[in-house]
Amino acid sequence: QVQLAESGGGLVQAGGSLRLSCAYSGSTVSINTMGWNRQAPGKQRELVAIILSGGSANYAESVKGRFTISRDNVKNTVYLQMNSLKPEDTGVYYCAALVSGTWYWGQGTPVTVSL
Repeated sequence: QVQLAESGGGLVQAGGSLRLSCAYSGSTVSINTMGWNRQAPGKQRELVAIILSGGSANYAESVKGRFTISRDNVKNTVYLQMNSLKPEDTGVYYCAALVSGTWYWGQGTPVTVSL
């Protein structure tokens, strides 16, 4: 079992930045891949970024060059640095961890980007 807790969401103007954090606990040694997803109002949840245990990362095309995912295995925390935010980045951001083929999810943190 893995527990995830996101923080760092909020209201920001377009062009601004936010850093999301996801603290994880439980069977952390079993975690391989971690990621961030988001769900905009009225839309399906979509993958934003993932990071493997070795540190390699992949991003959705819509956030490449603006978002950076990172992982601190000492602090048991995954971060999502979001720069040059756009109104279309608005949504609830969820942290996720892959453990033995099962995805675990946090409760989400809302991000609102205003014009």
